[in-house]
Amino acid sequence: MSSPGDFELNGDIAKQLKRNDQGLVPAIAQAESGEVLMMAWMDDHALAHTLATRKATYFSRSRNEYWVKGETSGNTQEVLGVRLDCDGDTILLTVRQRRGACHTGDRTCFDATDLLGGQP
Repeated sequence: MSSPGDFELNGDIAKQLKRNDQGLVPAIAQAESGEVLMMAWMDDHALAHTLATRKATYFSRSRNEYWVKGETSGNTQEVLGVRLDCDGDTILLTVRQRRGACHTGDRTCFDATDLLGGQP
């Protein structure tokens, strides 16, 4: 089985990306319904692997390694669409989420408590 690091991003797509100093771009995973599920980081290889396999693949800054969402937990993200924002500095994945997106098991990584005091 190939590692995400073995995948090369199409040059036309790579030219559109604006990366941070570590070569990473934030990626937002959004359910088909529009619900925002999580944010993680991608580099060119993670994005190339995601596009080739339709499995959401991210780069862990803390572990300094690639991870395919759900590969160990079973909480997979089947990628249905991939878009860049107008500046090329954020990636939006539309995914079909299986079980929770958050490592805590919750559907979303975003706290249900509104910091402004309102209801979710």
